Amino acid sequence: MSDKIKNDSSMSDLIIQLDENEQSLQNLRFQKSMQQLEDLSQIKKVKKKIARLKTIIHEDTLNKKIKSEN
Repeated sequence: MSDKIKNDSSMSDLIIQLDENEQSLQNLRFQKSMQQLEDLSQIKKVKKKIARLKTIIHEDTLNKKIKSEN
């Protein structure tokens, strides 16, 4: 799945997606605190998306750093 995300998106798109998912997570947490959130699994799904995006971004920066050193 991460290959699909990586191939379809540029770095700026990944950062935008990360920001959107972080905002979504904040909204879900707010809804949970107000007891308006019915599907609590949405929080878990968004957190996993954020982790995947951060991993891809980090891998890409490491790869660029390694290439620049060689």
